[in-house]
Order: sequence, then C-alpha cells, then structure tokens
Amino acid sequence: MEIKGITVTLYQTVKTGSDGFGADIFEEQAAQVEDVLVAPASADDVINSVQLEGKKAVYLLGIPKGDTHEWEDKNIEFFGKKFRSFGPVQEGIEELVPTRWHKKVMVERYE
Repeated sequence: MEIKGITVTLYQTVKTGSDGFGADIFEEQAAQVEDVLVAPASADDVINSVQLEGKKAVYLLGIPKGDTHEWEDKNIEFFGKKFRSFGPVQEGIEELVPTRWHKKVMVERYE
C-alpha cells in the first residue's frame, strides 16, 4: 500500500498594487497543492502548541518535496473547512529524507 496525500488549497498573500497614499495593497490568491499529508495532531503536539504558541494544533501537514510555497501563517482549506498554519515550518534536508515529504507545519481551526 502506498501512502498518498490529498490536495489542499493554500491562500498566498500577493501584492496587487498601491493605494493613493503609497501603501501596498495585498490580495489572497488560492493555489492548489497536491499530495499533502494530513495527520491529526498528537496529544503532545496539542499541549506544546498551546504552551508555546497559545494556539491549539488540530492537524499536522506534511509538505511534499519540491514545493516552493510559503506555508508560515497562511490560510489553508481542506476537508471543506478552513485552517491557519502557525509556528515555524519544520524542514528536513530533501536528499536525506526517505519519503516524498520533507516539511511539516501545524494548523489550527480557523473560521
């Protein structure tokens, strides 16, 4: 049996221009990212995230090798629900990680 991830929608913040005062205007653009692993957060992950970040981790996402998107503090949608990533993205060295995923990020429920 082969491990396979799901497709998630990652919302990237993109600069679209400037207003009359010279302040940047940003817009969220959706990007489909395939083969993302989704696993429930462990009890230790939940406790540590609340103590360190003040946020309750719900899922841990495994990001596939070769992905170049920015995942820190982003809105993400999967399972028909909205989530927000938090904390630093943990990354391994691609060549030394034997699986297809080398980054992981925690997400909290976001409405």
